[in-house]
Amino acid sequence: MRLERPHRTERFGAVRIHELQRVIELDSGHGDEPAGPARTTLQVSPEAIRNIQQDMVIVVPCMNETRRVIEGVLSGIPHGCLIVLVSNSVRQPVDRYEIEAQTVEQFCQLAERPAITVHQRDPGLAAALKAAGAADLIDETGLLRSGKGEAMLVGLALASLTGRRHLGYIDADNFVPGAVNEYCKAYAAALHLADSQYAMVRISWHSKPKLRDGRLFFSRRGRASELTNQFLNQLIGEYCGFGTDVVATGNAGEHAFSLDLGMKLRLAGGYAVEPFEYLDLFEQFGGVLESPHPEVMERSVTVAQIETRNPHFHDDKGDHHVQDMRLQALNVLYHSAVCLPSVRADIQEYLAGQGRLAAGEEPPRERIYPPVGTLALDRLCDMVLTEAHTLRQFDGDDRRAEPPALLHRTRAAAGHRR
Repeated sequence: MRLERPHRTERFGAVRIHELQRVIELDSGHGDEPAGPARTTLQVSPEAIRNIQQDMVIVVPCMNETRRVIEGVLSGIPHGCLIVLVSNSVRQPVDRYEIEAQTVEQFCQLAERPAITVHQRDPGLAAALKAAGAADLIDETGLLRSGKGEAMLVGLALASLTGRRHLGYIDADNFVPGAVNEYCKAYAAALHLADSQYAMVRISWHSKPKLRDGRLFFSRRGRASELTNQFLNQLIGEYCGFGTDVVATGNAGEHAFSLDLGMKLRLAGGYAVEPFEYLDLFEQFGGVLESPHPEVMERSVTVAQIETRNPHFHDDKGDHHVQDMRLQALNVLYHSAVCLPSVRADIQEYLAGQGRLAAGEEPPRERIYPPVGTLALDRLCDMVLTEAHTLRQFDGDDRRAEPPALLHRTRAAAGHRR
C-alpha cells in the first residue's frame, strides 16, 4: 500500500494528529522504500502489512444485520486477523444471534481461520465484567448496556485476552467487502509506519454514495462527522491560538489502535464512543491535566487519519440516527474536562438553535467507562469462559476433537509487554 505523506501535524500536548493522508495505491508492490524527507509518498510492503495483521484483532459490533451482509464483511477481513463479533441482535421470536454465530462458524470452516462471537446481553458476560470491576457497564436489569460503545469495550476486553497487540473496529453494516479489506490494510500500514508504540489510526472514507433523482451522488462527508469535526477543531484551535481543520475523523467508526494505547483509553457509551476517543487523548495526554501515564507523555501518541479509495456503502438508518450521533458527540465534548468556556457556549448555542436545549440548560452527560487495562482481566477471562454461554470460539478446523481456546487468562498481561 502506498500512502500520501502527511506534511502537517497538529500538537495537543503529547498527542500528534497527522493531517489526512490519501491512499495512493492499494497495492504498491514488494519492499519498503526509504522514507526520506524528499519523498511525497510512503510505501508499505505486503510483508509488513501481513506482519501487523497477524498480530491484530478485528472487532465487529453487530446488531440485526442480514446474513449476507455479515458474510461480506467477514470475507473482507484479511486472513491473518482474528475476528471477534460482538452482537446485540434480537433473540426473539427468531434468535438472530444464533444465525450470526452459525454464519461465522461456516465462514471459519470454509476459510480455515479462527473467530470468536459473543452476545452483548449475555448474563454471564455481564457477571464477568461486573466481577472484573466494570460494574458501571451493567444496567438496572443486571445485563450489559445496549450501546455501541459498550460493544466496543467488550471487543477490546476480549482482544486483550488473545495476546495480540493491535485492534481494529469494522462496522457490520458495510455492503462492500473490498472497502473492509482496504480499511484493514490501512490500519496495518499506518501502524507499521507509526513512530510510537502508542498509536491510533482513523479512517475517513472516500465517499458515501446516495441515490438522488435516480442517480448516485458520491457525498464526501457524513452529516454527523462535519459537525463533530468542526467543534473538535475549534477546541484545538482555541488552545493553540490558530484555527485548524486537522481533525477529519471525529465520528470514525472504522479505526484501530495499538493495545498499548487502547488498554489505557476510557471509552464512552453509545455513539459518543468515537469522538470521545479524541477527548480522552486530550484529557490524558494533552498536557492540560496531569497525566496518569508519564511513559506515554514521554513517547507521545500518534494519530493517523487515512482517506481510503473504496466508497462506503451501508444501510441508511435515517435522520434520527444521525441526530443521536451528533448530540452524543456534543454532549461528551461539552462536559470534557479540557473543553473551554467559549467552546461550551457555542455548543449550547447550537443545541438551543436546534431546539434541543432550553436557555441556560446544559447538555446531558454520557457514560464514561474506566480503561480495560484497569480491570481484573484474569477474573474476567475465567468467568467469561465458564459463565458466558453465548461465547463461541471457532478455529476453522473440523478435524480437532476439541478446538483450542483462543482466550487465555495470562495473555492480557504478556501480550502488551513484548
